[in-house]
Amino acid sequence: MKSVLLIGLNNFGVLFAKNLHDLGHEVMAIDLDEERINSVLPMVTDAQIGDSTNEAFLKSLGVNNFDFCVVAIIEDFQSSLETTSLLKELGAKFVISLAERDVQSKFLLRNGADEVINPEKQMAEWAAIRYASNNLLDYVKLDLEHGIYEVPVPEEWIGKTVGQIDIRKKYGINIMAVKDNGKLNLSITPDTELNEGRTLLVLGDIRSMQRCFKI
Repeated sequence: MKSVLLIGLNNFGVLFAKNLHDLGHEVMAIDLDEERINSVLPMVTDAQIGDSTNEAFLKSLGVNNFDFCVVAIIEDFQSSLETTSLLKELGAKFVISLAERDVQSKFLLRNGADEVINPEKQMAEWAAIRYASNNLLDYVKLDLEHGIYEVPVPEEWIGKTVGQIDIRKKYGINIMAVKDNGKLNLSITPDTELNEGRTLLVLGDIRSMQRCFKI
């Protein structure tokens, strides 16, 4: 279980708080808006109305005691920048800040952010790859070239084993898991049979995926 300081209760902040709560983590939520604070009370450990650009207020929270801090302020970049900088000055262990544009990301990183998230950019990239591709159900980007892709078992592979298709040797692609009716089988061996209706979670680069799965 981790303790998280979440500053900013816009849509992202609320969803982030809910997911952390569902995962069993402790969340302290901060926002200027009382209505936003009240709406999130059932899913956080504690919440306070306050100005995160106020050094005395932030210091009173003991920011260095949290495992990580999230600055989810989108509507006011100046406040986001000031909050990020203050958190690091006050000894925050790890600060994650949100940005809408690349130039904002650069400023946030220069002013103390350990990591920057651009939700719209990341979602747009995911949607473009997901819906412009054939035979691709989902994917997780690992770096500029590699990812984990969920693809249906090709028709010509049905009834064959992982060892028989040998895509690691042919394409440099690793089968990480087989999904059957929503359940993952991570114990993949050369004898694992590929049946109709199953999907594969495979690791590789996009060019190899395109050649192998025609995505």
